[in-house]
Amino acid sequence: MKSAKRILMATLGSLGDLHPTLALGLELQARGHDVTVASTGFYREKVEDLGLEFRSLRPNWDPTDQDLIAQCEDLKSGPEVLFRKLVLPQLRDTYEDLLAAAEGGDLMADLMIAGELVFAAPLVAEKLGLRWVSEILSPTSFFSAHDPSLLVNVPEVYRLRRAGWLLNRLILEFGKLASRHWWEPVRQLRREIGLRVECDPVFRDKFSKDLVLALFSSSLAQMQPDWPKQTLQPGFVFFDRGAAGSGDSPELAEFLATGDAPIVFTLGSTAVHYPGSFYEASLAAARRLGKRAVLLGARPSDGVPAKDVLALDYAPYSQVFPHAAAIVHQGGSGTTGQALRAGRPQLIVPFGWDQPDNGARIERLGAGLCLARKQYSEQTAAKALGMLLGEARFAERAAEVGVKIQGEDSLRLACDAIERTLATV
Repeated sequence: MKSAKRILMATLGSLGDLHPTLALGLELQARGHDVTVASTGFYREKVEDLGLEFRSLRPNWDPTDQDLIAQCEDLKSGPEVLFRKLVLPQLRDTYEDLLAAAEGGDLMADLMIAGELVFAAPLVAEKLGLRWVSEILSPTSFFSAHDPSLLVNVPEVYRLRRAGWLLNRLILEFGKLASRHWWEPVRQLRREIGLRVECDPVFRDKFSKDLVLALFSSSLAQMQPDWPKQTLQPGFVFFDRGAAGSGDSPELAEFLATGDAPIVFTLGSTAVHYPGSFYEASLAAARRLGKRAVLLGARPSDGVPAKDVLALDYAPYSQVFPHAAAIVHQGGSGTTGQALRAGRPQLIVPFGWDQPDNGARIERLGAGLCLARKQYSEQTAAKALGMLLGEARFAERAAEVGVKIQGEDSLRLACDAIERTLATV
């Protein structure tokens, strides 16, 4: 029997960032390890209800705050707002919280697993000599010159993706120089705690030298020569449980069983709190096409009750997506992975971050289409959905990819790699 190890898992961000951590944490706990999740205090109840130990990490923000979401999901300025106004000003607080969680009183963590927004993680690992694992959720985060991503703050350079890796590497080098001043708070803290001062939090330091987990399928993006050599790509790891009992909906089961396959509309866990006119336009598009609809995240004030429409605050994607004629969503990594696994065509309406790139990749994969948020309306949605539903190639390709992802043993592979790293501690 393997000896139990103490594993600290740190993540900041939305439920899309938390859920893969929970999937890994529960599996590692089932394997006999002591798992602690460190994250925004907002998630304490959710984590502890699953039987995992929880430690709060500052900044203690509310990931459902509409003003916060509006700032972060601005396609041009969102990354800078998140880094320079929300995360970095509280870097010292995050460092102190994470250091205390890792030291754990009399029993220090054997291993740390950290999401990429936890800029304090490399500092804590270096300070304590602690082995750690990077958790990377989307292809965009690798900044590959061999497989360039559609970057939200400079979408124009995406047109050059076929110009060759050398030119795209030069573009990335320019991006490093242009954003270097963002990281002065990291350099300052490093200086104060006696670590090397030179750093590159986004392009280099977020990748652990011990193990980097690329938690998305090779169907979405294949491993590239300029990814860190210590990268393992097991695929998506899924967790979509809500509060106890929240996934049990007789109303949903009855709706799915009594009629044609509906179009499912959702905005994930973040954009749903700042949806604009998404749900109104979606409902109108479904009615224009004569299709039934499931609206996930729609509020009672949306005025959607109808025999061919079901509006729910929440339902597990794994219970809904496989029954959809098509899935319309914001393009977050977790939602994209669930839609791919379901094998259904997708229409992606990106709100920010990695979402435009995920949308572009789904289009190139042939499993769906992408429509800019500003262009999303009853007319444009109906036209795109009409194409997805009317051309068999989309359903065929989506089903083919779905079979592949359903066959990926991602959670086992990821946790096996984590345990191999633990064995070297």
